[in-house]
Order: sequence, then structure tokens, then C-alpha cells
Amino acid sequence: MPSLWLILVEFLFRLTFGVAVSMGLTPSKVVTSGFFRVHLWVLMGVMTFASLALWGTRQTNGTASWPASLWVAIAAALVSYVGAVIWMYEVSLVGKFATWAVAGLAMLGCQLHPFPSAQIPSVWLLVDRITSGLVLGSITTSMLLGHWYLNTPTMKLQPLRRLIACMAIFVACRMVVSGSGAWLEGTQLAAADALTQQWLLFLTLRWLAGLVSPLGLAWMTWLTLRIPNTQSATGILYAAVILAFIGELTAQLMSASATYPL
Repeated sequence: MPSLWLILVEFLFRLTFGVAVSMGLTPSKVVTSGFFRVHLWVLMGVMTFASLALWGTRQTNGTASWPASLWVAIAAALVSYVGAVIWMYEVSLVGKFATWAVAGLAMLGCQLHPFPSAQIPSVWLLVDRITSGLVLGSITTSMLLGHWYLNTPTMKLQPLRRLIACMAIFVACRMVVSGSGAWLEGTQLAAADALTQQWLLFLTLRWLAGLVSPLGLAWMTWLTLRIPNTQSATGILYAAVILAFIGELTAQLMSASATYPL
């Protein structure tokens, strides 16, 4: 399987995990059920795309076996659909259970999905996947929730503020993981006289786009919500989503040939 396909499917699993967790942390008593229903449909689409990508690479490679991650992606898509139907009937308790089930399946798919680099220790890789997914999911869900205020402008701002706070915490945790990995990897490369300007350039892009900028934009969003202006806050979060995507994809590309996650 081409490494780019491995990275793409890995990214989709991480994103689905993070969005589902963030939706699970969003209080259904304050946020309307339509938010959960619509975005479970979105996750169904993401997992369907991941299934098709896995199926396509299987056909290209001519293998007869079905990868375990393909079955998990199909299961996550089906559970997302069932969860959306449950939210349609506003059975919030069961709907939340379905949402967390999607998160669990997405992380299981990550664990079963072969990462391009076989050098990264399994514990490091698990922590990397969890923190990456939480950053991607919290930022994306914050943007989606901010956009939802256009449909329900009378909704309280507390859920969005909670997600922004989670976003800042998750980015800080991601900084610890990525910083530790970058330090160990950089030390190893320097000892082998293999530390290049290109590596440092991509590492800078990864940090500025994927970590420093989202943290700064989270603070800007928090201040904007004091006005309050949800439309402007959502615009800031749109930029944070794009930067987080660039940062995490860069990290995955760099980690594909590394000993530690970046």
C-alpha cells in the first residue's frame, strides 16, 4: 500500500476519533439534537471514504485478504448512520452512546491500521494518535459548533467556550508529545550527522501551523466570544482548522520515516 494512502486513511481515522470525542463532550441539554445528527452523517461520509480508500488500495495491490481496518471503518460508518437516526428521534442518552462508540471504533481502526514507520514504539504511537485526534477533533468540532449558532442564534455560548478550552488543553498536550518526539529524533539525527535544513524547515512548519497558531487562534476566539460575536469566532476557527490539518499532515509525513512521532 502506498505510504500516502496509509497517511490519508490514518488521518481520517484520527479526525473521526477526535470529532466524535468532542461531540461526546458537548452537552446535549444545551446544544440542539440536530447538531449531533448532522455531524454524525459527516462522520459517516468520512468513514465511508476511508473504507473506499482501503478497498481501492486492496484492489490495486491484488491482495485477497481484507484488512481489519477496512471492517472497522465500515462498522464506524454504520454506527454513525444509526447514531444519526437515534438523534433524529432525540434519544440523547443512546445517541451519546453511539457517538462514543464511533470514537472507539475510529481509534481501534487507527491501532489496526499499519503506520508507515514500523520503528515507532507502540506506546508512543498510541499517545501520538490520541493527542493528534483530539487536536484535530476539538478544533474541527469547535468550528462546526460555531457555525451551528447561525442556525440557532439563541443557543448559549457555554458549550462553545467549553470546546475552546478543551482545544487549548489538547494542543498543549500535543505540544508535549510532539516536542518530546522532536527532541529525541533531532538528537538522534544530530548524533548520526543526518540533521538537515529540510528536516528543520518541515519541523518549523509543523509547529507554526499545527500547534502555535491554533493555540493563538483559540485565545483570539475566546476573546471574540466575550463581545460576543459567534460569526467572527467561527471565521477564526476556520483558519485554525486549515492550519491544524496542515500541521498534523506534515507531522504524519515526517513521522513516516522517523523513530519517534513528531
